[in-house]
Amino acid sequence: MQWWQHVQHEVIGFFGLGALLQLLAEHGYRALLSADGAAALLYPVIPLLLVYELLRTVAARRFKLEDYKLPFLTMLANRLIAGFLTFGVVTLCIGLFQPYAPFQVGIGVVGLIYGYLVWEFAHFVYHFLAHKVRLLWCLHSTHHAPTAMNLSVNYAHLFLEAPYADLVRTTICILAGVEPPLLLLIMFIDGLWGQFIHLGEHALKDGRLGALHRIILTPAHHRVHHACNVLYMDTNFCNLLNVWDRVFGTYQPQRDDIRIEYGITRPMKPGSFLDAYVGEFHALGRDIAKAPGWRNKLLYLVMPPGWSHDGEHKTAQASKRAWLAQQEAS
Repeated sequence: MQWWQHVQHEVIGFFGLGALLQLLAEHGYRALLSADGAAALLYPVIPLLLVYELLRTVAARRFKLEDYKLPFLTMLANRLIAGFLTFGVVTLCIGLFQPYAPFQVGIGVVGLIYGYLVWEFAHFVYHFLAHKVRLLWCLHSTHHAPTAMNLSVNYAHLFLEAPYADLVRTTICILAGVEPPLLLLIMFIDGLWGQFIHLGEHALKDGRLGALHRIILTPAHHRVHHACNVLYMDTNFCNLLNVWDRVFGTYQPQRDDIRIEYGITRPMKPGSFLDAYVGEFHALGRDIAKAPGWRNKLLYLVMPPGWSHDGEHKTAQASKRAWLAQQEAS
């Protein structure tokens, strides 16, 4: 493959144009009226929004390379790794667990509502554990490392996080009777919305989306989730329907009196890709090495980030409790 062909292939892949171009080549414009055609038209929406967001930032003279550097370096690393590793976690879970589902929910209005509620619960479980189990936080922290919110943050993920997320979410959904075709439809819708909610302030200043923030999870909610402000930490784990955040008490709307600060609480090397990508593993290794006894060493793997064997905990829960006490005292 010539270099220009490789560049063309990467551009088409980045903008999600492959399926659209293939449909048009094989079936013409009539294919756009089908379900596959509609899906192919939706794939490029987020990448195009990212370009729009970048252009708006440049036009407003607010572009900072560090706001986009880590997510794009992470994306490049993951593309290289993906060339050697292939994960079929969704297919594997369907094959293993579907025979044990007590019932099957068909595709329809009732099935879609039920399936989406189950999916959101499964997403909540995966996401909650990713914040509350230190080893799983090591997989997820790369996504929280960027210190600015924009659509490029969608590409900031450790390559092992997706298999873990798909293992948890697919297993729960299949065991709960969500049929594979319905699950794939929900995953497509949720994936698209999950990317959209990373839209930054430069492209969408008020992310509440008007009255919609009372019904669904909006970019404003997800900005809160990515914040390292004490009040905002470990909140808004859902993706589209925030029903489970409300049920489990992790729902937190954006407050006008608290300016969002993005990133993670651990001091990081500014602009360091390696620190953002595997820095949490290094920090975990240091804590395990200094911990006395095997019990404490194992606890560092499963306890929340910030837990300490000496009782000097700096977990999100402990920090929030201290912050609220300080607010009440003042």
